Amino acid sequence: MTSHRLVLLRHAKAEHTDAVVDHARPLAIPGRRQATAVGGALAASGHAPDHVLCSSALRTRQTWDLVRLALTAAGAPEPPADVSDDLYDAGTGDLLDLVRSVPEDVRTLLVVGHEPTVSHVAAALAGPGSDEAVTARVRVGVPTAAWSVLEIDGPWQQTAPGGARLTGLHVPA
Repeated sequence: MTSHRLVLLRHAKAEHTDAVVDHARPLAIPGRRQATAVGGALAASGHAPDHVLCSSALRTRQTWDLVRLALTAAGAPEPPADVSDDLYDAGTGDLLDLVRSVPEDVRTLLVVGHEPTVSHVAAALAGPGSDEAVTARVRVGVPTAAWSVLEIDGPWQQTAPGGARLTGLHVPA
């Protein structure tokens, strides 16, 4: 049976300002540090992606850029990344549809998105064998730069609620 790994990352800490529309909010200085740390942690934990889906919002693109730099600095190959307007406003079903469209040769997929969708998807996918404490935590939402790890047995196209094992949640210090 084919095994896949889905890593759901909430963007790093963004600036809160009325000077720009939400889609154009940049990362704050602490968010830049968070994103760099996430890239190093993904590499160190063996969760470097081989494909990325990233929301088109500025803060998610900046998060991915810094994660990517840290991953490649740690020796991971640079994966292809699809930046999508659909991820900006995506609900749980929309994100699941995007995951189901990923090519089968992708083993580890990183999604860089927004709350509450990333935590809702993690909670929805968590099925038998999931870490109960982690599942309880994602059900109440996750902070910026937090990333959850789900193991999926079977093809991406059959990804469904309750069909994954939620094995970890990594929250920045």
